[in-house]
Amino acid sequence: MTAVAAPTRTRTASPSLVAIAALLPVGPAAVAVLRLALPYYTADGTPATLAAVQAAPARQSAVIWLTYAAILTLVPGLFAAARVSRDAAPRLTAWALALSVPGYLSLGVLAGYDQLLYAIATSKVSVAEGAAVLDAAHPTIDISIGVFVVGHVVGTVLLGLALLRSGRVPAWSAWAVTVSQPLHFLATVVLGSPQVDFVAWSLTTVGMAVVARALLTQVPR
Repeated sequence: MTAVAAPTRTRTASPSLVAIAALLPVGPAAVAVLRLALPYYTADGTPATLAAVQAAPARQSAVIWLTYAAILTLVPGLFAAARVSRDAAPRLTAWALALSVPGYLSLGVLAGYDQLLYAIATSKVSVAEGAAVLDAAHPTIDISIGVFVVGHVVGTVLLGLALLRSGRVPAWSAWAVTVSQPLHFLATVVLGSPQVDFVAWSLTTVGMAVVARALLTQVPR
């Protein structure tokens, strides 16, 4: 009696899973370009910030669009990445989400501040008057900045370590995610370099693209 081999089953990703996986690199890529385009990156003080936006309103408009794209995609991307790491590193993954999700959601408040900057810069309001309005902004601006910085920097480090522990992505890509946001913090706070900041967020983008591939090919559905 001749044995008949069972047919090989080929796993195909559903359209919804492909769409979710596609979100992973989109958010970080949007922020990478945003950091390079930000007209007031090195401005010191509110009047200088407003003057920088007045000198480059098109760049500020691009920043607002890119921020909107990031708001729509970063949090869904986090939950998609968590599917790759949660089985092997449940605690690290949980903490990564607990910090990163509120951090990224805080971008909505920061986007409102950028909208106000653009509105003042493109109106007939003087720099002094506009600066007075901006300085009178609600304290949630400062709170959201703190939540964003701590949440996404520490949260992304933990996510990178969780991905490293999972073994489902190459180690280099997990390390790219891990070091990317400390590098972003260094670029922003110490170096004042949008170019280095672009590289930092590009590392997140590349790492998340690899995670997207793992989500489509390795994670049980």
